[in-house]
Parts: sequence; structure tokens; C-alpha cells
Amino acid sequence: MTFSTTDREAMARALALARQGLATAAPNPRVGCVIVRGGKTVGEGWHRRAGEPHAEALALAAAGEAAKGAAAYVTLEPCSHFGRTPPCADALIAAGLARVVAAMEDPNPKVAGRGLARLRAAGIAVECGLLRDEARELNAGFISRMTRQRPWIRLKAAATLDGKTALENGASQWITGPDARADGHRWRTRACAILTGIGTVKADDPQLTVRAIPCERQPLRILIDARLEVDPAARILQDASALIVTASADETRARHLAGLGHRVLRLPAADGHVDLSALPRELAALELNEIHVEAGAGLNGALLAAGCVDELLLYLAPIALGNAARGIFDLPALTALDAAYRFDIRDCAKIGDDLRIIARKAM
Repeated sequence: MTFSTTDREAMARALALARQGLATAAPNPRVGCVIVRGGKTVGEGWHRRAGEPHAEALALAAAGEAAKGAAAYVTLEPCSHFGRTPPCADALIAAGLARVVAAMEDPNPKVAGRGLARLRAAGIAVECGLLRDEARELNAGFISRMTRQRPWIRLKAAATLDGKTALENGASQWITGPDARADGHRWRTRACAILTGIGTVKADDPQLTVRAIPCERQPLRILIDARLEVDPAARILQDASALIVTASADETRARHLAGLGHRVLRLPAADGHVDLSALPRELAALELNEIHVEAGAGLNGALLAAGCVDELLLYLAPIALGNAARGIFDLPALTALDAAYRFDIRDCAKIGDDLRIIARKAM
């Protein structure tokens, strides 16, 4: 399938629009739409949040009568079902579009090709696949939830060049510089939830909120606390409801936390800890697309060993702390290199004085 320069420019613009919903669109996908007629853009739109108009509806409203006979460029297949809003495929047909170009099919089983089929049945020229990889990157969490029934789990860590996250005494503020810390908050904004463990809460009492940059929606805070040891006064439990994941059967503590407005989720126990292998499916059931992990070496290692980690977001400072300092992952000793946890490096960039590496679990 051959696409023109105009096609590529229009879809690139649609993707740029979709990115404006990075922090707000969940649990829906981030979607942008551009309508072009006679080589000129006559309408644009992007999906802001669930329950509000979809990108196609906003672009059609902006285009008005100019949409008739035009081409629509959409970053995701137009929906074909009634959800919180009417089907976008029907709106495109009613507006008299001549052509629709989608970056990718919708992985939602309720759509999954049906929207494109409905457009074709109405006599509209339909093409799919333009800038597909970019569209998939934009909605990795939504795609993961729809196809794997689990969120996309991204583990963030700030470390030294020798892989240390804190001194032996626990001191870690600040290993990386202000630019890297602000960048980390930008990644927090796109997550549906920020997850940590009880060890980190006891040691650092973190807020786990977005503070360094403007943010319209604070992510849900998730605490892994196997024995319900959290102090109700901990900062992670202030200002908003949190999700506390536990293996404890202590009903008194659970009721107390619930009475404070928090949700307690019980999962099976595994050697005194929460069985993390059961966690991703439970989080997907809560319509969480992307999870951002900021935890200590113990929980980091347990998540990695349980197969929960999809992506690493590592900030490396140009310093070294030595063998006694704390590492990123607490894992059992390996006896062969073939057993190593392997990743593919997807991006490497300098952020201020530090290095940011994005790596994904090797398939």
C-alpha cells in the first residue's frame, strides 16, 4: 500500500494531536483525527477523556459541511459500537467522507475491524497501516490491556553508573539531577497508576504524585503491602483514595483503611508476600492501561522475577557508589548467563547531566 506525502503529514499531525491526551484519555486510547479536503486541513480533534467526544466527532464538528467528500486520518480505527459515546464510524458515514485512513486496527474485541468494515460497506475508501508503529507506541498500555488482559508495566529507577540506587544507609536524594527528576514526573503523568512497596513507604514516606510539572489528573497510587503494615498517616494515603494490595486476612485493618476511603485488594500469598503473578490481571480489570513502578530493590526484583515488567525507564547519573551501596534489583544469584533477564534498548538520551535509557523485555 502506497501513501503520499500529504497522507503522511496528515497522519503525523493526527498523532501529535493524540499525544495531547497522554495524561487524560485513559482508560480510553489516545486518538487524534485530521480531516483534509482539497489538500487543506478543514477539521482536527483529539480525545481528551472518557465520556467526552471522540477525536472523529470533534474533527467533524470543526469541519462542518467541508467534511463531505473529504479524507479523514485517524490514529486508531473508528469505533463501531455504542459505549460512553455513539459509534464514530456511523458519524463519518453520515458526514459523507470519501476516504478514511487509519493508522491501526482497534485491539478492542468490541471493534477489531468492524469499524473499518462498516465504512467500506458504506462505500468509503478505507486504508489502514499508515504510521502503525508510531500509533502502537502511543497506546502500548491500551493495546496490552485489550490483547493480554494486563496493563503495560514500566519500572523506573534512578541509579549510578555502577547500578546503585542508594547508599548502604539508604540515602538517595538526589542521585540524579533536576532535569532527570522532572522528566521522571512527565512519565508519571501518562501513567494510570504509580506503584510502590511498603518498604519504600516506611523508608522514604513518598507522596508518589506529579509535582514537578503541570498535571490535570493525578495517577492512582498503588501500595503493595503484604501484611497491611502501612501507617494510615503515610503520605501515600493522603489527599486521594489509594489501592492497597495485600495478602493479609486482617479484617480490622482492612476495614479501617476502607473507612478512610481506600480500596484493599487481597491476592494470594506466596512465601509471606503478595503473589505478584496475579497482579496484572487484577489491575487490567480496573481499566488501568499503564502502571509506573517506583520501588526498592526488593519489589523491583520480585516484579521482574514474576514476569510483570514490560519496560525499564532508567536514569543513570555519572557517579559511582561502590559495592556496599544498594542496587536496582534484588534477585537470586544466577549460575549461568543464559538465565539472565534480557532487554532490548529502545532509546538512549542525555537528560541534563544524566543518561536516560528505555529498554524492553526481550521477546
